[in-house]
Amino acid sequence: MTTFENAYQIILNEIKPLGFENVKIENALNRILASDVISDIDMPPFNKSAMDGFACRREDISNELTFIETIAAGDIPKKTVEKNQCAKIMTGAMVPDGADIVIMVEQTECINGNKIRFNGSETANNIAYKAEDIKKGDIVLKKGQALKPQHISILASVGCHNPEVVKQPCVGVISTGIELVEPTEIPMTSQIRNSNAYQLINQIKNTNAIPIYYGIAKDDEAETEVIIDKAISECDVVILTGGVSMGDFDFIPGILKKKNVNILFQKLKVKPGKPTVFGTIGSKYIFGLPGNPVSSFIMFEMLVKPLLLGVMGNNFTIPYIYMPLERDFLRKKADRILFAPVKFNKNGMLEFVEYHGSAHIHSLCDADGIVIIPIGVTKIKRGEMLHVRQI
Repeated sequence: MTTFENAYQIILNEIKPLGFENVKIENALNRILASDVISDIDMPPFNKSAMDGFACRREDISNELTFIETIAAGDIPKKTVEKNQCAKIMTGAMVPDGADIVIMVEQTECINGNKIRFNGSETANNIAYKAEDIKKGDIVLKKGQALKPQHISILASVGCHNPEVVKQPCVGVISTGIELVEPTEIPMTSQIRNSNAYQLINQIKNTNAIPIYYGIAKDDEAETEVIIDKAISECDVVILTGGVSMGDFDFIPGILKKKNVNILFQKLKVKPGKPTVFGTIGSKYIFGLPGNPVSSFIMFEMLVKPLLLGVMGNNFTIPYIYMPLERDFLRKKADRILFAPVKFNKNGMLEFVEYHGSAHIHSLCDADGIVIIPIGVTKIKRGEMLHVRQI
């Protein structure tokens, strides 16, 4: 069996970018930048008033100041502020030549209609200076950035209306098993509804990849092979669930080998998720995940998700945190890494959620994360810090 650490490194070593494309700025949310974004202007592009007030010379603020013009945002000042003069100015407007301070309206009083006096004790300059945030030619967003709304704002501000981003992978999802029926059907005796596919489709969407569902492959090797062929031809990544263990109908690894898929690992020293398969064929990636829903969920988060984010060029950092355990923990066997669902309690500590095994999908609904208990560890005392993968 392959250790989890080795499996993870194998996947990282296989990651190759998919290529690039340009998208409209309004369609760029959650896409990954393929190149640095450079500012084409200074920001602010001019000395800008940070307040509604009066622009004047600091050396004159103890004097009466004569009003000479009003400057709205978007206006170009027409006059230079000279000794004992001021211009009324709005927030965001260009500070006129000669002025080096903006006095807030609240700190002034009007005298004789066209004069004002500063009545405060002290004041900042209240000017946002040209290029104090960004200089023309500066890198404002770096390659690998996942574009959130705040980054879209930066794109707009520097005129990058068609950013270059990494292409999104198409991810084929295939469920296997004659016992499965779709959620729209009432299961007969010995049947269960297919939850894995819809769980995986939405996990894929969370990475911003594009899922394509190929339905349920019944326990027929020829039928399953046809569906796998179609998915490989149409997708960048193919995920199968079920059919990868040791049962009479678990023939997925055999089909993959027949298709000349290079199987890089087939069993992992983890619990749950032992019968996890990963391979490549050309530039395509193939995952065979266990059929139990908790296993498939966890293996997606731990292994598939990093690959999908990696081929999109995402500078992904695994969201691990350390937290103390609320109660003592014991396990009899420790020959595999244990991934177990946990929740954060009101005391800021970890509690294991009720968990009946890898088919107990409801356990994930109450979980805040997956705790990782290393091989060889059979006992953990209350208060010890544990490694948690947030979900």
